[in-house]
Order: sequence, then structure tokens, then C-alpha cells
Amino acid sequence: MHFAVAIVGRNTELHSQARSLRCVRVWHDCHPRKGDYLKVSAKSTTTAARIADQLASCGVRLVASLPDNWVMDVIETIDRDDRFVHVPVNREESAIGLCSGAYMGAMGSAALMGASGFMTVIYAVTKINYTYEIPLFLMATLRGQSGDHHKHHISNGLYLLPVLNAINMPYQIIDKPEEINLISRCYRHTRTYARPMTVLFTRDLLRGAH
Repeated sequence: MHFAVAIVGRNTELHSQARSLRCVRVWHDCHPRKGDYLKVSAKSTTTAARIADQLASCGVRLVASLPDNWVMDVIETIDRDDRFVHVPVNREESAIGLCSGAYMGAMGSAALMGASGFMTVIYAVTKINYTYEIPLFLMATLRGQSGDHHKHHISNGLYLLPVLNAINMPYQIIDKPEEINLISRCYRHTRTYARPMTVLFTRDLLRGAH
């Protein structure tokens, strides 16, 4: 099985993701922080740190991520945190494979991505994780909802939650700082029931309500 090979040969997989890491670094260099796009605030930094603490508290060691401007503070916080092995990937399916294989190797893991990216992995998740009952913990942005300033995410607002309901994937929307501690509860749910679950972060939580 491809996902098992991906993690059993973990070092090989990490090397194969080096190109993704370089691409992310180049992306950072070429896109300066300005305006709302990647604005860092005390609130967003604190939120990112609390999310990282929750992941560490439930035994997550590997985090596979793809860039989304709402979660860049979270990605950068995890990248600097020695508690995690952070693997930036260039395809969402790679994150699914890494995290699924990590479970086979008894390593706690989480995949972090934007809503658009999540919509591309439905086949991979239902084929791998549903069929073989492999736990998977996903974190994504709740795009296209009230507070999202980008009109091009309207399709995510229309279809993301209906898609999750259609494939019977449990999800938890986290909208307030006091709800961040639900992350560890949701992670444990994936392990108890041997199936995927998604935590969806709102803009108000990650970037502030404005």
C-alpha cells in the first residue's frame, strides 16, 4: 500500500519533500508580509501557540502542511517548535499519505491545509482512511463563511460543509479561543473510532474579527 511505504520509509519520504520545503521558503521570500494577507498580531501569535500546545498535548509529532494565509502563523509556529517534525508538502494527497503512514508507524500526526486544498483530497481520504480504518486528524480553514473577505472562496462556503456531511466525516468548528482545547478531544476521537475527523478554524479565530 502506497501510504504504508510513505511512512515506513519515513526518511526517504522526508527527503522527497525537500523540494516542497524549498518552494515554501522561496514563496516566503517572494511574498512580503503586508496588509491583511500575512499580518501578524499578538492575538494570532497567541492563537497559533495554543494550537501547537494542544497538538503536542495529545501526542502529535508529525505535522504536514500546505500554505493558506489564514494559517501561516500556525505553520510558522509549528515549524519553529522542536516538539514537531514539520513537513511542508506541495500536494494535499501527500499530507494524507504521510499522516496515514505515520499512524502505521505509531507516530501521532496532523495535516494542516486550507479549505480549497481539503476539497481535493476527498477520494484519497475515502479510499485510504475509510477503507482501511486508518485514523486521520485534519485541520482546515472554514472559508467562504461570514467574515471571509475573499469572494473567490464562495464555492468553499457553499460546498465544504455539505461535502463533509455527504461522506459522513465528523467535524468540529472552532471559532473562539476558549474552544481551542477541543483539538485534543477531536484528535482522540479519530484514534478511538479509527476514522478521520476535521477541525475547521474560522477567520475570527485565526486572524481576528474585522
